Amino acid sequence: MEPIILAYIGIGLMIGLAGIGSAYGVSMGGNAAVGALKKNEDAFGSYLVLSALPGTQGLYGFMGYFILQDVLIPEITWLQSGAVFGAGLALGFVALLSAIRQGQVCANGIAAIGSGYNVFGNTLILAVFPELYAIIAFAATFLISGAITG
Repeated sequence: MEPIILAYIGIGLMIGLAGIGSAYGVSMGGNAAVGALKKNEDAFGSYLVLSALPGTQGLYGFMGYFILQDVLIPEITWLQSGAVFGAGLALGFVALLSAIRQGQVCANGIAAIGSGYNVFGNTLILAVFPELYAIIAFAATFLISGAITG
């Protein structure tokens, strides 16, 4: 196996896992929004924002590719390909779990707003905490990229 193959497996896992997590997270929010619309259709804007929030983790996975693309050359070393694979695996799994858990927080907030509680701002604040870990994993990917290209 060539080192570039390992690197691209890491890229694929990064994009795929982050995208799967976002798909699950936004689906949870969307399902909760549909239920909440039956009770309170005037809060659709709040539902929309909270439903879309878990989609950002998929973007982090996609942006990770752009950060790492400079090292994806046929002459890549095993050390570099291992670093790309590790960064991809780490960002992919962290984004996967972060998006799912953030979707759960958002879905609960949407249900509460649908029941008449004024919790949009509080839900938004609480939903940022799972995302923080995806941001940290993205930052680590950025740092790894700098270390292997420099």
